[in-house]
Amino acid sequence: MSAHETGPDADFPGERPVGIDELLERVRSGYERIAAPDAYEAARGGEALLVDIRYAALRERDGLIPGALVIERNEVEWRLDPQGSHRVPEATGHALRVVVFCNEGYASSLAVESLRRLGLYRATDLIGGFQAWRALGLPVTPESAH
Repeated sequence: MSAHETGPDADFPGERPVGIDELLERVRSGYERIAAPDAYEAARGGEALLVDIRYAALRERDGLIPGALVIERNEVEWRLDPQGSHRVPEATGHALRVVVFCNEGYASSLAVESLRRLGLYRATDLIGGFQAWRALGLPVTPESAH
């Protein structure tokens, strides 16, 4: 942006502002996302930790993926940082394969970007989120069952 440009972002410091669609595209270009059937097999085989970052109302409404660790979005970095004092026992190291999912696969992509910055280089997210998982008929249980 040149010094003579005007508009709402004329004085924005640093990089040019981007919209959420472009941000998601940039973030997702840095890693390979995973489809629900592959995530199911990886979790079932003990090769990946599924992490549900949906908020409580969605979990109550739609249920849970059996075996997934529930960590709401606002806590995911603190709970999964292997060096953090507030980490969950499952946060065993930076090589942990974490598959993060939200409701439809948008917030999870942003969470993965953050986890990768913390050194969790195998972190990825579920394409289409919980809704894609459920649409394929993969296992879901009511939250009250847990």
